[in-house]
Amino acid sequence: MRSEVPSKGLQLRSTVEADGTVEVALVRVPIPLPKADEVVVRIDASPINPSDLGLLFAGADLTRARAGGTAELPTVSAPLAPEQLRPLAARIGQALSVGNEGAGTVVAAGSTTQAQALLGKVVGVIGGEMYAQYRCLKASQCQPFPTGISPSQGAAWFINPLTALCMLETLRREGHRALVHTAAASNLGRMLVLLCREEGVPLVNVVRRPEQVAPLSELGATHVCDSSQPGFRESLAAAVAEAGATLAFDAVGGGTLANEVLVAMEAAATRSQPGFRRYGTTVHKQVYIYGSLDSGPTVLQRAWGLSWGVGGWLVTNFLERLSSEEVARLRARAVAELTTTFASHFSEEVSLSEMLRPDRIAVYARRATGSKYLVRPNR
Repeated sequence: MRSEVPSKGLQLRSTVEADGTVEVALVRVPIPLPKADEVVVRIDASPINPSDLGLLFAGADLTRARAGGTAELPTVSAPLAPEQLRPLAARIGQALSVGNEGAGTVVAAGSTTQAQALLGKVVGVIGGEMYAQYRCLKASQCQPFPTGISPSQGAAWFINPLTALCMLETLRREGHRALVHTAAASNLGRMLVLLCREEGVPLVNVVRRPEQVAPLSELGATHVCDSSQPGFRESLAAAVAEAGATLAFDAVGGGTLANEVLVAMEAAATRSQPGFRRYGTTVHKQVYIYGSLDSGPTVLQRAWGLSWGVGGWLVTNFLERLSSEEVARLRARAVAELTTTFASHFSEEVSLSEMLRPDRIAVYARRATGSKYLVRPNR
């Protein structure tokens, strides 16, 4: 079995240093033999998601990133502001592995029937530490893919597809009929357009640039509002009213966008509840912040009565509230539609060492639409 797998492999690790810097290093780590219920997966593809960037660089100033190490085992370091270092005190000195999801081939397996059944299969995996050449995991952490699905097609099989599906689960469980999604030109946004169209759920898409409107419209989006345009508030209010949206998922977080969505929802609600109301309409309006494209304060000006809520939302937390059968159903649908509804699009592919090049970091760390990177650890 050991002949199938090398004794060591490469892995990325991120360390917050006591001197106020973050160092990301490529290191060699032992690859353990799998226990009875475990498998070894050669990680062939893993996406760089916004959630990965937070752990990878911890909010450091990447304009001041400096390369180091050797050609074989490079490093990159960047400084943290003093106010950033304080909340990271518990991380100081710990070399943390990164990468939430990925896909690859099972190259070694333990003795149980479940583990042996995966040998040679292409699988999706979760559980962290995916920016590595090999991972030893429980067989239960692996999701077999249908024949013909490549690791690249399945690398982003979990986070975005399950987020889109769980957004609609949230909508149904809380009694809403339509929703608003911000930063809608992303991979997740494209998935949500297709999913809502399949499910007959009205969707208001908020984008940040004019050139992002047409691609969503071509996918079948009915409402696309560009926040960079002078008439954005008016177009948003009209779209929210027509769709009947009372639920929003905000990927931006900071600034006034969540506030503007609530204003639009309250304006739409006054059409069914006209006249002066001291405490606003009784229609509940809910915004969930699930991303931090803007890390600044969330500004709420409270011009929308008292029937509202703003809170955080995380797909993994939501999944923990579901039964195992419900989770299995959602995962099965995500996998079944990996090349259609839940297809991911990547602008570049990089190796583990290329991830540490400052010029590459300057692109993928912007988290800009259309610049999503795919990591190929064994390239």
